[in-house]
Amino acid sequence: MLDCANGATHVVAPELFIDLGAEVEAMFIHPDGKNINEKCGSQYPQSLAERVRETGADMGLAFDGDGDRLIAVDETGTPLSGDQILAICAKILKQNTKLSNDCVVSTVMSNLGLGLALKKMGIKHIIADVGDRYVMQQMIKNGAVLGGEDSGHMIFLDHHTTGDGMLTALKLIECMQAESRPLSELRNIMTIFPQILVNVKVKHKPDIERIPEIMAAIESVKNKLDGKGRVLVRYSGTQPECRIMVEGPSEKQTRTLCGQIADVVKEKLGV
Repeated sequence: MLDCANGATHVVAPELFIDLGAEVEAMFIHPDGKNINEKCGSQYPQSLAERVRETGADMGLAFDGDGDRLIAVDETGTPLSGDQILAICAKILKQNTKLSNDCVVSTVMSNLGLGLALKKMGIKHIIADVGDRYVMQQMIKNGAVLGGEDSGHMIFLDHHTTGDGMLTALKLIECMQAESRPLSELRNIMTIFPQILVNVKVKHKPDIERIPEIMAAIESVKNKLDGKGRVLVRYSGTQPECRIMVEGPSEKQTRTLCGQIADVVKEKLGV
């Protein structure tokens, strides 16, 4: 089952998987110049997940509009994050002695569970700033062949120097074949910690470390997590927004703690 996001993959992705012998049903393959990524694709996999459940498909593959990202859906209709795909691919590459320098690069936005899963597999976890160019820089610096973002943007440096959702899909299918297991089992390679992300629109972007009230709120939340989660507060590089991300042991607690920081950010910097 494919979701082509009414974008760049709407012709080539169905043809690719049909040529490879798959039985394919493709959704969102009628771009009109305005409907790209509109409630579809890798950012909105809900329709794909529902269709996978209805049809009993083996898996669903959701690309984004320009085709560089992939979010997969297992046979039960459960979406896999980019971090889970990264962990699955890392495991198989390591087993086949193709994981150069036994390291994987992801960004500061990756779930805490990814680092724990990689550590358990004996794989070094390199953390880059948000953005594929920073992932690539760290891959080159550390001699890595695999890197990516939780959004589903993956780089397989042995094959490509940028993200390609269809290549990522093929690599994920290779992993399923190598393990002879469905995605619903493979995704258990990592435990996803509850993660809450709140975006606050801001008037300007002063150095967060110079705003004592925000720093106090961050420190308070870190103390409450007591080493069982993490906090990341950063400005968007492209939008007038401050992004507050908190991971913790339970969704309820994590949402509450994230809201506490967001309230202070709104008070000090909000529009």
